Amino acid sequence: MTDVAGLRVGHATRRGDGWLTGTTVVLAPQDGAVAAVDVHGGGPGTKETDALDPRNVVQRVHAVVLTGGSAYGLDAASGVMSWLEEQGRGVRVGADPAHVVPVVPAACVFDLGRGGSFGARPDAATGRAAVEAAVASAPGAQVAEGCVGAGTGAAAGPLKGGVGTASAVLGSGVTVAALVVVNAAGSVVDPATGALYGEFFAGRVEYPDERVHENARRRLTESAATHAPPPLNTTLAVVATDAELSKAQAQKMAGTAHDGIARAVRPVHLMHDGDTVFALATGAHPLAPGDPLALNDILAAGADVVTRAIVRAVRAAESVETPGGVWPSYRELYGAGR
Repeated sequence: MTDVAGLRVGHATRRGDGWLTGTTVVLAPQDGAVAAVDVHGGGPGTKETDALDPRNVVQRVHAVVLTGGSAYGLDAASGVMSWLEEQGRGVRVGADPAHVVPVVPAACVFDLGRGGSFGARPDAATGRAAVEAAVASAPGAQVAEGCVGAGTGAAAGPLKGGVGTASAVLGSGVTVAALVVVNAAGSVVDPATGALYGEFFAGRVEYPDERVHENARRRLTESAATHAPPPLNTTLAVVATDAELSKAQAQKMAGTAHDGIARAVRPVHLMHDGDTVFALATGAHPLAPGDPLALNDILAAGADVVTRAIVRAVRAAESVETPGGVWPSYRELYGAGR
């Protein structure tokens, strides 16, 4: 994600003593970024998404918050807003430069009780910690993946989920990147072979040994019996580019990026999913004027990097066992792979 110049990412992670959750913040440049959103899941938990409609007045956002804690966790956005206000970053609403309203859309994943305590969920302090981690990071810093931030308590079916990120540089010099929180009701694994669905699209597929796969299936069945299936699930993504996009173009990018989720998670976009994709455009690279198809390469790359980010999230995740349940990791069951 941080390969798009000007964007920074920060995680706040809470584990132990009933906690298994966290918050991830994508911090926009000082003047914000053009943004849009597209929701395909039937059970989303979001904040400030109406402001991103191309018909509405807000043109830029100042941060995007991805958080655990279901709808309770959306409180994390308040901590991010407070920090931005202190920095004077937001929409000016008065003559005094300090009179600003930061625009901070947010979306949540369901991870309630996975650490053992239903009441252990992110709040404003968690959001502030995540944005402070983002601003403390160096430009272009590597983003931590796996069981961190909003991916701390994430699950991909019976497997442990997490955070993943990926990027691509197009022939035009435009960069497209994605950060994904994988918390899916559907499976990321082909049940016949144990291969990751996303690897069929993201590159060379690694087929596990048949005996390894059978042992993994047995382990997953045993671990799933230790906890009831979560009632709600959500895969969240932020797809970003340094191209100059309008809000309508950014919304198109958010919509096609959902194809990247559909390649890597099956089934997807169900009524108890809250699958939500935000799009950010920093505007450093103008598109070819007068060419309505100039967006196509960015749209295609957006879906591709989302798929790759999901694969990276699942491969980076670590096994977790808490009073709330047991979630083996793909790495433990099948090996680290390439």
